[in-house]
Amino acid sequence: MTDYTALRARLTGTLTTRDVPDHTAGATAFNLAIEHDPDAVVHAATEADVVETVRFARAEGVPLHLHTTGHGAPTAYASGIVLALGALSSVEIDPQARTATIGGGTRWADVVAAAAEHDLAPVTGSSTNVGVVGFLVGGGIGPLARSHGFGSDHVVSARVVTGTGDVVEASTEGDADLLWALRGGKTGLGVVTEITVALSAVPALYAGTLFFDLEASTDPYARWLDWTTTAPADVTTSGMIIRFPDLPFIPDPMRGKHLFALHVAFPGTADDGERLTKPLRELGDVHLDDLGPMPLGEVARITGDPTEPGPSFLRGATLSRVDRDLADAVLSLAGPGSTLPIMGLEVRHVGGASAAGAPDGSSAAGFRDFDYTVTVLGVPDPALFDDVLPGVFAQVEEAIGAWRSPHLSPNWMSDPYDAAQIARTWPQDVLARLEAVRSTHDPDGLFAQA
Repeated sequence: MTDYTALRARLTGTLTTRDVPDHTAGATAFNLAIEHDPDAVVHAATEADVVETVRFARAEGVPLHLHTTGHGAPTAYASGIVLALGALSSVEIDPQARTATIGGGTRWADVVAAAAEHDLAPVTGSSTNVGVVGFLVGGGIGPLARSHGFGSDHVVSARVVTGTGDVVEASTEGDADLLWALRGGKTGLGVVTEITVALSAVPALYAGTLFFDLEASTDPYARWLDWTTTAPADVTTSGMIIRFPDLPFIPDPMRGKHLFALHVAFPGTADDGERLTKPLRELGDVHLDDLGPMPLGEVARITGDPTEPGPSFLRGATLSRVDRDLADAVLSLAGPGSTLPIMGLEVRHVGGASAAGAPDGSSAAGFRDFDYTVTVLGVPDPALFDDVLPGVFAQVEEAIGAWRSPHLSPNWMSDPYDAAQIARTWPQDVLARLEAVRSTHDPDGLFAQA
């Protein structure tokens, strides 16, 4: 059994072990179906704490798991050290340079709020409750995907504690290979204690959601998919078929309804937004209209993702194309009359700036030749997670097989990251370069690798 006394004495933050009640508090996953039980949890208060923890784990041969913040790990940790970075939360905006320098344990909500004070916006995810670093190193597809690309395309620099316990500056002036790898390389690259991202000038945002009642008509869904094939390059939309339970805490317009929620984001004026989204309001009879001018600080309201932890089952895929037959396939899976244990099935329209990619091959985000992503949200019953819902997702994959892309985005991988998924996520030359970067900075393989 490892003795953590020496490490505890070297830390400014705290270290708890299994003999302490609730020793994983503050390092739990957003998905409450995942229960960590590591030997120890380190809550780093400083970058020096991260260095000490990495060096200890390397010297003792102890597995090291990272919990930056936000939604946390996709699988449970049953041994070793969980290194939690939630205390490393900070945001510094440089309005002249249009950058945000962000602590490694920060969630997007804090960055969005700070940048909005200067009419600036980061390229964040649909949920601002997720951690900045985890989103960025996995590429990062959000509500501004078509107009602004992947979040990782906007990473300027980062401070990283490597697998040898050294602090490295990843930047074009410093370690350019590590910077490239952090832009979409996902795992095995070290502990990011600080990251700087470029912000975009967004003087206005026209965004929100149009809800259509699927029980009244399924036509709006098929018409929306048609519309995406010629959509303006700076309008990003996603459509989720969602079944709301008939429960008192659900707002009256949604309670007990089976709806098509069409999420829309356009970084521009209300006049232009009204003009560009007019065809969307004409898809059919709108059940509820929440589309209009939106303050930059309220970007999370577009999709209204959950903010409180709970059990969840999510799986994803990508699509190369869409058509009316795909609409029929999706509606048969999640539309009226479906008996599958699915709460929601979302298709996101990406492409645009996301497909164009970072300039000069400066990103490791990999393949970008898919224009749509698919997310399946299973009924949040942990009894279904191990056997039933994986089978349901396999059924979804089979039904949409004719439209599926052969490739994935890093954050759409499903744990465990097997060889087949990895080959679908990065080209072989990118994988070889990532392996070289990892070998340089983590020669002992301390960090988990994809």
